[in-house]
Amino acid sequence: MIKTIPLNKLVQSPRNVRRHADPAADAELKASIAARGLLQNLIVRPGTKGKFEVEAGERRRKAMLALAEDKVLSKDHEVTCLVLEDTAEGAIETSLAENFHRLAMNPADEAQAFVALIDGGASVEDVARRFGLTVRFVEGRLRLARLAPVVFAALASGEITLDMAKAYGATSDQEIQARVFEQISSAYYAPNPDSIRRMVLTGTVRGIDPRARLVGRDAYLAAGGRIERELFDDEDSEAWADVALLEELAAAKMAEQAEALAAEQGLAWVKPTLDPYASHDLVEGLVRLPAEPAPLTEAELARLDELDTSYDEHAAVLEDENSAEAAIAAAEAAIAAIERECQDIRARPPVILPQLKAEAGMILVLSRDGTPVLQPVFYGERQVDPAGDDDGIEVVTDEGSESPRRSALSKRLVDELAMQRRDVLALHVASDPALALDLMVFTLADADTLDYRARAATTLRGGVPSGPITGFEARDAAASASLAEFRSGLDEHWRAGASVSERFEQFRALSDEARAAWLGHVVGRSLEASLNMAGERRIEFHDHLGSQIGIDMAAWWRPTAANYFDRVSKAVILDALSAVGGPGLASRFASVKKGDLAMSAERVFAGTYITEVEVRDRALAWVPEVMRFAGAAPVEAERLEPQLTEPTEDAVAAGGANDDDQTPRELAA
Repeated sequence: MIKTIPLNKLVQSPRNVRRHADPAADAELKASIAARGLLQNLIVRPGTKGKFEVEAGERRRKAMLALAEDKVLSKDHEVTCLVLEDTAEGAIETSLAENFHRLAMNPADEAQAFVALIDGGASVEDVARRFGLTVRFVEGRLRLARLAPVVFAALASGEITLDMAKAYGATSDQEIQARVFEQISSAYYAPNPDSIRRMVLTGTVRGIDPRARLVGRDAYLAAGGRIERELFDDEDSEAWADVALLEELAAAKMAEQAEALAAEQGLAWVKPTLDPYASHDLVEGLVRLPAEPAPLTEAELARLDELDTSYDEHAAVLEDENSAEAAIAAAEAAIAAIERECQDIRARPPVILPQLKAEAGMILVLSRDGTPVLQPVFYGERQVDPAGDDDGIEVVTDEGSESPRRSALSKRLVDELAMQRRDVLALHVASDPALALDLMVFTLADADTLDYRARAATTLRGGVPSGPITGFEARDAAASASLAEFRSGLDEHWRAGASVSERFEQFRALSDEARAAWLGHVVGRSLEASLNMAGERRIEFHDHLGSQIGIDMAAWWRPTAANYFDRVSKAVILDALSAVGGPGLASRFASVKKGDLAMSAERVFAGTYITEVEVRDRALAWVPEVMRFAGAAPVEAERLEPQLTEPTEDAVAAGGANDDDQTPRELAA
């Protein structure tokens, strides 16, 4: 029976099957009711005390209540309802059917509807406001309506996805859209939004394009590809006209290479892409698997020893004041080559445990020079709880029984119950800050345990940044040594636990001091590398942290020939000397050779060069501006000319002499 019921007489039914809401969708519904009124009846059942319980339409009821609070509707606004007289079980079935048998509108239908409203005189803002949508959403649907007819028809029929349709819309030229659609329709490989977007934005491809370099000119021409050349074009600048054919050939070659690499590496799979990176779509549903750099071989260790010996020999040439300019230049070039080779040897590819490798995969990207490159990251399929088909899952309900008994739990119900159980646990963790802190620290620290059997309990992740240079360690730096000492002093007895639960209990049993040390460790090791300079190395928050803490950078890092002065120009060294000792100090070293100048600067800034106390103090407090944390005042140079003196016998005895026999390593120490 249809009847109108005052809004304040409608209450939520305990049998309504909808338990979760979507704030954005609810806002859209509220705007729709405010603009056009209620378009669909509520389904209700008589309750107690003259109330009616809403079996279907709870979102609409709440939207009208919100409008009543906004004074848009009255509290006793008459609502058209279908009143049921069936049983509670029948009401549940009605609620389920009303919510279950719904079909979201096709984006093409939405686009056509919005166009009709706009053609009727409404503005984009009017449409967005009346439907509770953003202006950007409405404009996006209107752009879909302007797609080439063949593309729009494919969207309406479900032949292409919404993301693919948006990719076609990257250009407003419908002829290009239609041509690319026709080319892709005849291709054997499955296109993706990225490849479609590339094709509609570029009518031709230059010979220097990574795809062209991968396929090769001869293979492209042999497949029927066309090349257009202007008078002064070369093979890099010539235009390859058949982009779809090139994409097809490149995709086939990448697929072939991926298959070969999977077999060669013993991987479960290798996914190819024509992009120079692994897009989000490509790795969606995958999880990163832990891997470590491959160990050095005996031959590589022997080669590193040879390089170390050669380095010392060439360094001796640089330290010798009598070395000729040509010998110094040759030594510097040799040392640079040695450093490059050492870095190449230490830049080990990652390796994965044998038991994981059979199920692991990698992404094959196309580098900008047209070379297929395996990204050094291993992926695995995301682990999903085992579930049955749509009408039930296998569960063991009899304790001690080895044969499972079928239970009428659908996968949807299992997922809903899991989310509700999660919320109960989350509430109690959120209410216990001490437990929450322990859980966070333990989860980040336990990531090093590499327990591959246990499914991740939270989304907390705190991976160590790889850093801009692979394998670099500042072993002689005071902070690096202290950090290593701090790490070695952490209490790791809790790692003996066989399971995550055991390790967590043992971790919580540590003293407050031990757990606090782990907190500092896991947070500290997550910091990225940064400098106080413009560009990609700048992280302003690091400067804020450093200035808040009041870090005295000079107490933790001193410039030496090895870590700074040998690596900068002579002018930079002289500027640094002038900053602490005035022009007089800089002019004293102006004619000194670069190698000798670097060694002398090291002694000045280590405080072992004999000079006035004020100059020595400024030198000991100086660090390059890029090493400071913004907010700490740099050392100012005094206008007085410092009076340099020769080393005294007392100074020599105290170890502060200008000892030319000391090596850079000894001075650094």
